[in-house]
Amino acid sequence: MSFIFYLIGSIPFALIIPKLFGLDDIRNIGSGNVGATNVLRTGNKLLAGIVLMLDILKGYLPILILVIFEIENNLFQIIFLGHFAIIGHIFPLWLKFKGGKGVATYIGFLFGINIIFGLIFIISWIIIAFINKYSSLSSITSLIVLPIYIFFSNYNLLIVLFFMYLSILIIFKHSSNIRRLLNKSESQIKL
Repeated sequence: MSFIFYLIGSIPFALIIPKLFGLDDIRNIGSGNVGATNVLRTGNKLLAGIVLMLDILKGYLPILILVIFEIENNLFQIIFLGHFAIIGHIFPLWLKFKGGKGVATYIGFLFGINIIFGLIFIISWIIIAFINKYSSLSSITSLIVLPIYIFFSNYNLLIVLFFMYLSILIIFKHSSNIRRLLNKSESQIKL
């Protein structure tokens, strides 16, 4: 199952959808990142929204499959197997392991695991985005907030540590954004 979920996560919708609508290779636009935020930088909000929803679905679908077909009922096992979609998005086989940052896929994964996790992430993201207009800072902040919430919600330590691992991985993928934030050269988003 893990390899199938990895392949689902590897589908580069941020590359496919803009090409289907006649746009240039997204890797040559904006930050060059294969993700919904970079599609938004093309100015096409509709395509960015489509990519966002499809990337979210990549994270949600594996959890849905595991739960509906009762393939696994142990929460940690579901989290472990489901996270391969995020790994696939970040390190896609089809793009020589150079993918997106994983935030949208992580959001879908969160909603699949626990709707409260997804809502906490989204609400904290929106609050920070409206305050500072930086998608990257909003994501990083939400990635820090969620494991803290999970820790104080009395989940198994292994689950807390796994969410910390996912946060660290995705924050690491934001290294270039962090440098641009520190240099005050990071692009803001238009909400």
